[in-house]
Amino acid sequence: MTVTGIITAIVFGLIIGAVARLLVPGKQNIPIWLTIIVGLVGAFIGTFIARALNLRTSGWNFWETIFQIVVAVILVVLVSNLWARRGARH
Repeated sequence: MTVTGIITAIVFGLIIGAVARLLVPGKQNIPIWLTIIVGLVGAFIGTFIARALNLRTSGWNFWETIFQIVVAVILVVLVSNLWARRGARH
């Protein structure tokens, strides 16, 4: 992967993570770096699901993006709950 590819993945992860956080009701007390990681993981898993359903693309695909956002929303809910529990123990 090139430097440009890595930067693009980080920016895309940030966008997917931010959209997921906006779609989850309430406040999520997770840091921005964790939002980026959740967005990246959601993007990779969403792409995997889209490809498993034979929605192969070269470029932007509506359904692939929907899968990425849905997975990221699920991950935001899970991670924010785990992060809140972590903070409550300390």
